[in-house]
Formats: sequence, structure tokens, C-alpha cells
Amino acid sequence: MLLYLRLAWRNIWRHRRRTVIVVVAMGLGLAMMMAYDGLMDGFTQAIYGNAIKVLGGNIHVHAAGYSEKADSLPLLPIANDQTIIQRAKSLPNVIGASRRINTGGLATNTEGAFSVTITGIEPEQEAPISPIAQNVKSGRYLTSQDQDVVLIGRGLAQQMDVNVGDKITLVGRSTHQQMRQRPMTILGIYDIGVPTFEEKTVYISLAEAQNLYDLPNQSTDVMITLQKLGQEPPVIAALTPSLNGDEIESWAQSFPDLQQAINTKSGVMQIFSIIIMLIAGIGVLNLLLMAVYERTREIGLLGAMGLKPRQIMTLFVLEGTMLGLVGCAVGLGLGLIINGSLGSVGLDFTQYASISDYVALINGRVYPSLALGNFVNRAVPVLIVAILAALYPAHEASQREPAEALHYV
Repeated sequence: MLLYLRLAWRNIWRHRRRTVIVVVAMGLGLAMMMAYDGLMDGFTQAIYGNAIKVLGGNIHVHAAGYSEKADSLPLLPIANDQTIIQRAKSLPNVIGASRRINTGGLATNTEGAFSVTITGIEPEQEAPISPIAQNVKSGRYLTSQDQDVVLIGRGLAQQMDVNVGDKITLVGRSTHQQMRQRPMTILGIYDIGVPTFEEKTVYISLAEAQNLYDLPNQSTDVMITLQKLGQEPPVIAALTPSLNGDEIESWAQSFPDLQQAINTKSGVMQIFSIIIMLIAGIGVLNLLLMAVYERTREIGLLGAMGLKPRQIMTLFVLEGTMLGLVGCAVGLGLGLIINGSLGSVGLDFTQYASISDYVALINGRVYPSLALGNFVNRAVPVLIVAILAALYPAHEASQREPAEALHYV
């Protein structure tokens, strides 16, 4: 086998220019897929990662029975929320864990009544990682001591025609199904560039929500934020034993529309990769077919020396395999150079923030990843296509009669 490998390696470099062209074509194709994967991973973290932070974190813990009534945002208190918080903060990849109270209600003034989600938060816990806290455009962010004040989005402020210092009334239902309403002064107005979210979500301090909705020292939601998307499974597994029947779910379960958007992006990439693999396969097929016809007399000599058809076929398959391996190595090198360079400086997409709601969540630059996690999934199909493309030329070579091949001109 070592002899076959040496012969195959020597043969693919006989026509260096042709081999370099095929290898570079395969390498560029694979590098393009790596660059796309790295850029999309950067986009995923920049857009969907921020979206998850806006929507409340990567992982949510609720009291038992919450999922059955989730559409109505039931006020079901979590019995051991503080224990869950402490356990979560001790885990790797967790950058934030805090308590919330979420309920549906109305924001009213002379302009009318507007349906909103009223969210009680621990401001100091969420501020370092919250896009809301980082995008308060008028007034200021909440503190845990704030009472009778509310933080609203610019979209809702425009609908209600209000500004910082104006008063609105929040109406919600307590744990005893009693309607509670309270006049609130607008403390601040946030603007994250997503009007549909800004129109529907208002924030008050957790202490205010506990008092307003009869939940003393309690919460209905523990939100846990991680460094990156995709790190949820081990954290969920570590937290599950300490939940005592409480429900835990990742953002993919809480917000399936975001998961669908990411899956659609991945599906587009699969089509793109199939096209690149076919191009690579055609290049290998062309190179080896040319080699069969150019080396007809050599093939006849190998047969006359005693090599069996299957041995000649093995030699050509090895040549295709080596072309694929060299192409994958070139692609890996080019991909790492491209992603490493772009990942260090980032790509500024702030000027495109108005394209869509999700793009508006990009905070500054997008930093592509190295995309090594997906390299094997890209490289193996390219290698398989190279090997399959070598089968037909290998079969053609193995069927040559030595006597006829030796007299081929």
C-alpha cells in the first residue's frame, strides 16, 4: 500500500498546473463555505444573541404548570427561585441570572388603551448584559428602589404621545384575579430599533411588581443568559436536579420563530455547499480522465508488469483521494486566514440597521467565528465527491488491455 501511495502522490503532481488549478478550486470552494459559516455564526450571535437577551435570556425557569397557560402569562410563583439563581451563577458560560415577573396588561392615557406585557425586573442584575439598558435614549434606566415609575419603548411612547415625566396608567391582573391599576411616571424611553417589541413591552422594578401583583419576595420567571447560543444543553442538564418540579426550557422552545429563522439560514447554506461540491467533483473527474488518456501506455506497462485491474483501479482512486485531501487542506488554511482576519477586525453593519427588525439588533460590528466546528461536515462531503469522481476514470484505466495500451499513440 505504501508503494501505491507514493505512486499516487507522484502522479498527481506530474502536471502541476492542472493539479494546482483543481486543488485551488476545491480549496476556494471549501474556504468560501468556511467563510460563510463563520460570518453566519457571527450574525447569529450578533442578531439572535441580542434578540435572546432582549426577550429574556437563553434559558427560562417557570413554576410547574406554566407551559399549559403560557399564552396568558400566568402569575405562578417559583418556590426556590433564589436557589436556582445561585446554582446558575456557579455554572460555566453563564454571564447573568436574575428574577422577573411577567404578566399581560394595558397601558392607558388620553390617547387610548394599549395592550402590553408588563415585566418586573432586577435592574442592577440585568443592566450589564441588557440591550434595553444600553439603549435608553431619554431619561434613565430603572433601579431596584424605583417606585411608581415605568420604562417604556419609543414605539409605545409615539403611540401614546408621551415623553419622560408624563404619566400613564398600568392595568394588570394580580394572582387573585383582581384587576390592579396604578398611575406611573415615565422614567425613561428605550429605543432598540424594533418598533414591534417597543410597542408591547414595558418595564418596572421587581419590587414594584411584587407589591402590585401580590407576590411578596417572589418571581414568576428566572432568566439565565449565556455567553453564546448553543451552550444551553449542559446548563439545563446541570440545573434540572435542583428544580423540584419546576419547568425549564431554552430559547428555542420559548421562541420557535427564532429557531425557524436560524434553520432556514442553515438550509440555504446546504444548497450552496452542494453546488460547490459538484463543481469540485467535476474538476477531479476531468483531471483524472485526462490522466487516463495521457497515461495509456503507462497503464499498459503496469499491466504488463503484473498489476491486476483492481490494483490499477486502486491507484487511480488513491489519486482522487489525495486530490481531495490536498484540496481540503488548502480550504482549511484559506478559511482560517479569512475568518481569522475578519474575526479580529469585525465587519461594521450598523449602516444596514434599518433593513429589518432583527438587523437593527446588531450592536456595532459583527465578528465572524473560525467555523471549525462545522469544518468536518463541509470537508467530508467534498472528499467523498472527489473519491466518487475518481471511480469512473479508475474503472476505465483498469479495463485497458496491456497489449493495446502499449501500442497506444
